[in-house]
Amino acid sequence: MRSRGRSGAASDSGRIHYPQPVPIDRDLVSARIRSAALAGLDVQVDDIEVVRPERPEHGDFSTNLALKLAGSLRRPPRQIAETLAAHLGAGPRDELLARAEAAGAGFVNVWLTPAYVEKAADEIRRLGTDYGRTKVARPARVNVEFVSANPTGPLTIGNARGAFVGDLLCRVLAAAGQQPTREYYFNDSGAQVEHLGSSVRALRLGEPVPDDGYHGAYVQDLANKVPGDVWQQSVEQPEQAGWIIGRWASEEVRRGIEASLDRLGVHFDVWTTEGSLHSAGWVGRGIDRLREAGDLYEQDGALWFRSTKYGDDKDRVVRRSNGEPTYFAADIGYLVEKFSRDFDELLYLWGADHHGTVARLKNAAQAMGYQRDAVNVLLIAWVRFVRGGEEISMSKRSGEFITLDELLAEVGADAARWFFASRAPSTGIDFDIELARRQSNDNPVYYVQYAHARISSILRKAAAENLSAADSLAGRLADDDISLGMAKQLLRLPEIVLDAAQARETQAITTFATDLATRFHAFYRDRRVVDAADPHTSAARLALVDATRVTLASALGLLGISAPESM
Repeated sequence: MRSRGRSGAASDSGRIHYPQPVPIDRDLVSARIRSAALAGLDVQVDDIEVVRPERPEHGDFSTNLALKLAGSLRRPPRQIAETLAAHLGAGPRDELLARAEAAGAGFVNVWLTPAYVEKAADEIRRLGTDYGRTKVARPARVNVEFVSANPTGPLTIGNARGAFVGDLLCRVLAAAGQQPTREYYFNDSGAQVEHLGSSVRALRLGEPVPDDGYHGAYVQDLANKVPGDVWQQSVEQPEQAGWIIGRWASEEVRRGIEASLDRLGVHFDVWTTEGSLHSAGWVGRGIDRLREAGDLYEQDGALWFRSTKYGDDKDRVVRRSNGEPTYFAADIGYLVEKFSRDFDELLYLWGADHHGTVARLKNAAQAMGYQRDAVNVLLIAWVRFVRGGEEISMSKRSGEFITLDELLAEVGADAARWFFASRAPSTGIDFDIELARRQSNDNPVYYVQYAHARISSILRKAAAENLSAADSLAGRLADDDISLGMAKQLLRLPEIVLDAAQARETQAITTFATDLATRFHAFYRDRRVVDAADPHTSAARLALVDATRVTLASALGLLGISAPESM
């Protein structure tokens, strides 16, 4: 079953292009350094590393290009750095750089002009919550397959991380100008579906659940609502009763999964079943492509893929000796089906226990003539859910688990999203349910949301005192280092989104939001914002905190987290 699929011409490039307005400051500085290298050193450089120094006295950006060029130019790096700084030199009409200095053994530090920062902060307010998002000339089309829990029971908190990580990642990819397609793949024809059906049937008949069956209240709920026609068919075909009831039950469970994900704010563009890959001929097409490539052979009655040819430690069975295709055969067919939809990249989000499958998947793609690098797998580490210092143990078969719906009801979607966004997917985490529930600054999402609510309150208070934000910050920040530093912090969001999309991680966004909230609280402590006795200064500071409000709301929105105006 597949719905809402998208098609179109494939992009010939996954390269990201950043248009105006609100350019990436780092990119502008890199371009200037490149021009300075050409003018002062007569060298063309493409790979320029530009970083933000930890200490503000070392500039807004710094580059080690002089150290990298020292060997090829046969000159001391400090001398090269001085030449670069001289050609970067800021003239009276330079709108980007205030100054550039050689530092240390061969670094070049640069400072942005207050005029540039003021103009960019004004643009943030104009863009609103679109700030941080980018449009590109040729967006890469990325298929992101995630969650993909089999429909044999409700989504548990054990499945939760895949749902959160997949949705968060798709949001960030879209913000970086790419076109992600969210896809859910599930097995509708495996033995577990029959086991589910047999379990439902047993409870309907008042019999014990089979040893390999499923337990839990949800199974009894299914037994209570088996449609009459489905039940009658199972009675008429007792040898197929498990399958008949199982197919109906798994679809009921799937609809429940979709409803749970909807409550989380996760929606899929495409739902695909393993059975459809077989019935539509995609598995056969994949096997034919491997056969044409000369990478299949028969041994002991089974059909094997010559995976060792592509670096695997052993060859892999595609079809068993009894004629039944393996799960790997479905993976092969799925590759062909996905690439038929003109995706530039296939991204799979799998549990860490699937690490052994990665190589064979990429090998099969390469053997069938697809780009190996176009197939990527992000392995998601396990989560320990902890309550009161004790780990919560779960088993879907035994019926002992906490559902995703129960987790959301207890901690809320915002807190859950934040906790998963703030860790790299490949890093194991302990999810402290009690901390996630806490309404205090100990809870990081509460802390950031409170900053946004506090700014909203400040703006309401100013309006009540007939004070309003300045239309523009032009000429208003240069004489106040604290205000200027605050504004510079706002400008970082677009590059953080870009880096997050390229790294396929989101924790930098939560770190940015936390740092910005901390900086705002310090700013409000040190600078009087609402001051009827000095409306001119108030207007500038109100404009700055409004730009901060927009940036916080945009960062939270990227994560699917609300930005409340009061708390």
